[in-house]
Amino acid sequence: MTHSISILYLLITAILWSTGGLLIQSIEAHPFAIAGGRSIVAGLLLWAFLRKPRFTFSKTQLAGALFYALTVILFVLANKLTSAANAILLQYTGPIYVAIFSWMFLKEKVTKIDWIAIIAVIIGMCLFFIDELSPDGIVGNFIAILSGMAFAGLAISLRMQKDESPLESILLGNILTGIFGFAWLYQSMPLQQDSIIGLLLLGIVQLGIPYILYAKAIQHVTALESILIPVLEPLLNPLWVFLASGIIPGKGAFIGGAIVVIAILGRSLLNTMSKK
Repeated sequence: MTHSISILYLLITAILWSTGGLLIQSIEAHPFAIAGGRSIVAGLLLWAFLRKPRFTFSKTQLAGALFYALTVILFVLANKLTSAANAILLQYTGPIYVAIFSWMFLKEKVTKIDWIAIIAVIIGMCLFFIDELSPDGIVGNFIAILSGMAFAGLAISLRMQKDESPLESILLGNILTGIFGFAWLYQSMPLQQDSIIGLLLLGIVQLGIPYILYAKAIQHVTALESILIPVLEPLLNPLWVFLASGIIPGKGAFIGGAIVVIAILGRSLLNTMSKK
């Protein structure tokens, strides 16, 4: 698979991930029940896709599973304890940690262009969510930062398995998350029909399919690309809200979104030109 196709996979992944906010709102259940339920559905899809998963239980495979579970669980918890804007913004500090540790674990060089793009993305994200950011929820903000670290750990550990099959780490991560959330899911039974449909869509469309694409893409892109390009995900959330309710984002969102898109596209273009 070519590098360009891998980038396309990451863009599709970001689009599918961005449906999460709207789908979660359609489910009447505890956040941990939602996290566990969608992971159970996603895990079944991944197992069917792999047919015969290769569980080696190596350090990198287990690390990927643990980081995956921590990413999705901590992000749900952060949303419970702080504003959604804070949770999303702080989780997407992940590129900073990847830039710092990718050389150490992957020997992937981070260039000046990469650092400029990271700084521009963070500035753009701040502008995008400026109307929703809140100083409240210190504990939730800290948990969101941990979620960002876990997301970075996931990208690095999956990239370390580029010559193997990173999907098994994601499958194990969904199993761990499903086990964690099962008690809350059981307490939420019986779910309403709309909630069941929402949970199935979350597991298949928002989690299962995009993580298949993500695992395929990460074998052919750098760890930084695998976490920087999906930053487009939270920018798409207001689009679904607008289509569903007609609410138009503020000027800060348009300016911030434009900065993020230009930074990501500019980085890709400049890196491509430098390799020629």
